[in-house]
Amino acid sequence: MAEKFDAIIVGAGPAGLSAAYILAKSGLKVIIFERGDYPGAKNVMGGVLYRQPTEEIFPEFWKTAPLERPIVQQGMWVLARESAVTASHRNQVFAREPYNCFTVLRARFDKWLAKQVTDAGALLVPETVVEEAIKNDEGQVIGVRVGRAEGEVHAEAVIAADGVNSLLAKSLGLHKEWKPNEVSVAVKEIISLPKEKIEDRFNLEEGMGATIELTGAVADGMMGLGFIYTNKESLSVGMGVMLNDLIGSGKSPNELLENLKTHPMVKPLVAGGEIKEYMGHLIPEGGLEAIPKLYTDGLMVIGDAAGLVNAMHREGSNLAMLSGKFAAETVLEARSEKDFSARMMSRYEKRLMESVIGADLKKYRRAPRFFESSPHLFSLYPQLLNDAAAEFITVDGVPKRQKQWKIIGMARQRRSLLGMARDLWGAWRSLP
Repeated sequence: MAEKFDAIIVGAGPAGLSAAYILAKSGLKVIIFERGDYPGAKNVMGGVLYRQPTEEIFPEFWKTAPLERPIVQQGMWVLARESAVTASHRNQVFAREPYNCFTVLRARFDKWLAKQVTDAGALLVPETVVEEAIKNDEGQVIGVRVGRAEGEVHAEAVIAADGVNSLLAKSLGLHKEWKPNEVSVAVKEIISLPKEKIEDRFNLEEGMGATIELTGAVADGMMGLGFIYTNKESLSVGMGVMLNDLIGSGKSPNELLENLKTHPMVKPLVAGGEIKEYMGHLIPEGGLEAIPKLYTDGLMVIGDAAGLVNAMHREGSNLAMLSGKFAAETVLEARSEKDFSARMMSRYEKRLMESVIGADLKKYRRAPRFFESSPHLFSLYPQLLNDAAAEFITVDGVPKRQKQWKIIGMARQRRSLLGMARDLWGAWRSLP
């Protein structure tokens, strides 16, 4: 006879572990299946964890969790070939409790997260692939079949948190294969550097951290973003571009990452560092319109498996954890009402869409299509912005008013007034 649990969680990333923690703390019998050797072994993200959504599930986690650095400065660099226009915000409020966000290394942080979950009473089973869902005669999901001798495991509810390529959700027909314009390919290196060098190069006080997002020339004209995050004794340096752009370019993700590291503005920050890790993964970036069906009888889909990423603000882990919370709350309601039908599971989607997750996804629902249809935004305007800045601050005997007219002429040579008006209108509609 198959072993019976109250809930099965497929995937031990932040989404799945958040759901498991809430359910286990509520006294439910919970099992988590993770295909990796341990939680964090296969999980990849840029490396920024937000305090507020994490604290909703794990109160005062920062006092014991293996975090890297609290972030006191966040910057955006718009790159041309040999220059950058930069903007940043630095705030010492973020250096004090309760903080805003932290850099993390997932291999360490996810292990800590998993320990909180198992200490709460959940059973974690790593190195296990969930092969398919089990349904009863009415078509309700009542368990999963795993690649172990035990074979079948039953539960009242199943939560799919198995990542962007969720085999479980796909096997149930909840979503199709991602289209190339709905996912980005991200690669990242962990580059070892002494903490003193990190703090000196990024102008940081001891223990504090900074992040830099980079766009423009770094993506070689493609829709993409680079990033540099400071850890205690290393940098997380990465690059992500949309899959359809990457396919059309004929380039490899590694080429783009090397271009980022050798850019004149970036090279001094990573100089002398030793590469310790290299990793890559897909990120769902299709936005609201690409989100698959999130529930069926007896099952809900959360985190990256549900396409829950706010690409405009490079937020993913916070959406994942909150989605796990909403799914767990729905399971608890379903138990109290003894109803695990799709009608009951739909309350998870309602919670999601009425939350900050739904609000932000709706706000930027037009953004993916706008950027996809405007590739020049990632090449023309970054170069124009840098050329205009260089022109205006160069002292060469030319009056500033004349320089202003020259900059306007430069802009009109590269993009018509009508074209610029269309770009502004598109941006206004997509980024309200």
